[in-house]
Amino acid sequence: MDLRFGDSKPTDEERAAVDALLGPPESSWEGADRSDADLRWARGGREARDRRDQLLPALHALNDRVGWISEGALDYVCRRLTVPPAEAYGVATFYAMFSVRPRPATVLHVCTDLACTAAGASELVATVEARLGPQSGVKVERSPCLGLCERAPATLTIRAGTPARPAFEDEAVQAESGGPGAAAPGDGKGKGRRGRNTLHATAVCAPATPAGAIAAATAPETAPTEPAPETAVPQTGTPAPTLTLLHRIGTADPTSLDDYRAHGGYTALRRAFALGPAAVIREVTDAGLVGRGGAAFPTGRKWQATAAQPDHPHYLVCNADESEPGTFKDRVLMEGDPYALVEAMTIAAYATGAHRGYLYLRGEYPRALARVTHAIEQARTRGLLGDDVLGQGYAFDIEIRRGAGAYICGEETALFNSIEGHRGEPRSKPPFPVEKGLFGKPTVENNVETLVNVLPILTMGAEAYAAIGTPASTGPKLFCVSGSVARPGVYELPFGATLGELLTLAGVRDNLRAVLLGGAAGGFVRPDELDIPLTFEGTREAGTTLGSGVVMAFDDTVPLPRLLLRIAEFFRDESCGQCVPCRVGTVRQEEALHRIADRTGAAAADDIALLREVGRAMRDASICGLGQTAWNAVESAIDRLGAYE
Repeated sequence: MDLRFGDSKPTDEERAAVDALLGPPESSWEGADRSDADLRWARGGREARDRRDQLLPALHALNDRVGWISEGALDYVCRRLTVPPAEAYGVATFYAMFSVRPRPATVLHVCTDLACTAAGASELVATVEARLGPQSGVKVERSPCLGLCERAPATLTIRAGTPARPAFEDEAVQAESGGPGAAAPGDGKGKGRRGRNTLHATAVCAPATPAGAIAAATAPETAPTEPAPETAVPQTGTPAPTLTLLHRIGTADPTSLDDYRAHGGYTALRRAFALGPAAVIREVTDAGLVGRGGAAFPTGRKWQATAAQPDHPHYLVCNADESEPGTFKDRVLMEGDPYALVEAMTIAAYATGAHRGYLYLRGEYPRALARVTHAIEQARTRGLLGDDVLGQGYAFDIEIRRGAGAYICGEETALFNSIEGHRGEPRSKPPFPVEKGLFGKPTVENNVETLVNVLPILTMGAEAYAAIGTPASTGPKLFCVSGSVARPGVYELPFGATLGELLTLAGVRDNLRAVLLGGAAGGFVRPDELDIPLTFEGTREAGTTLGSGVVMAFDDTVPLPRLLLRIAEFFRDESCGQCVPCRVGTVRQEEALHRIADRTGAAAADDIALLREVGRAMRDASICGLGQTAWNAVESAIDRLGAYE
């Protein structure tokens, strides 16, 4: 039995939003006025079904224009794409950034995840909610990590139907009081079409007051320009080891293709064309590059397996949906060096025989969206994308697909389902993506940092690249440092540097209580374990994980039980619910932590034993990494830090 929307009709504005994306309907079967021809035959069904992958962009179009998705609007999308209403409703309700119930055009998302919780997010939420009443026309929502951990506590203002104007708290406070920066004009670099998201977060070391959040949510026309991406890279402009991945950030204009090329851009692509696809894969393999998203799978093997598949077409997917709490390195790369990602995707596609690439970008990253969109357009205009890249007879182009707030879509097969217009639920493997991935075709999937590493491999050579780091973990690595440190941000160090060396660079504060490696899916280590080498093998030997490079420091003012409870809440909210171990286990984990929050010793022993049993079940039987790692941080806090003793 399918869902029915009854007599609900879309408004003219909703129709316009969908038609701007899909084009006008061609027959009454798609929503146009009925003609005599429509009474004699049905047209367009097969073509519409072939466009099922436009479902997520259509939902974004509605949400951007109106602020929510009505029954009439959803029904119109279903008619345009020949999607069963129940399936479309399931997709629309899967993502946190969409709403199928009326809400104000302005939504203020306040991050309540780990770094922001430690920086006073709870107090910020309470004060903002008290000061922003119903008359403000602003809805306040608690949000998981927004990828702005270096400026915690962070908020994200999404305003339907208006262009974006990003702001940060210290500047917004000045705007609210009429001080310097009030009514500052934007530089025009982050502006986009109607409905583009507005980014806001507190500035580094700024007091955690609600003034900036309220100013950004209620006075968009006077909100000042946000800080440049290099403010998130403390090594920029200071005496530091030579930067490999971050060297253009703060040096080259991220909006200028000419400036990018003047700083070495497109040298790697030219060498790739000179080498040929097989030799490029060999270089990447010899360099020892492994995935930087946490799984550490050899990149060269993945590329080779995809290139060898006889089935065509091949696809390239860049996973830019970094949603792990504490992770923001891909955002900084896309905001500060977007052409590097475009060039790296082109090389990866050339090596693997792909002519179409998809960049799946977090919906909470409006500035990255604007920067990468501009870079793709400029590259296409200058012959660096399109039917004849660099005059080499090779065709390749990139399409951006926006996520909409679902941590699970960081899993590669869930990401494929999301692009295809289905709920972002993981697939069972095998078959693996290199055999049957996006649209059932061979697909290579890498994250932003992994792809950007390909550029120095080709410019300096595999041998020189492999000389950086350790024999088992080669090359440079980006680390996202936040929490109780003086200089939070993205740091680039060679593999093999110790945790203590990284925290010294970031200015770790006194009275360090614990360090979380790998984000919510990672594990805690003690202050006496700072000599752990930051390599995949070193962290594994130490009984923890490097993950995607998250390093969150917490001093003794941060209540550890509250952090653990927030981790449990995060996994409960983000579980897609497809498999029982994860769907039930994440709920049981949170319930047990609630019960023992105010108890220690023998009183908590039974619930700790239950936590261990539930954790083992999730780890052994969950379909994907979300359920398999949901117990890691809690387990490490109990065993290594003595939580609840």
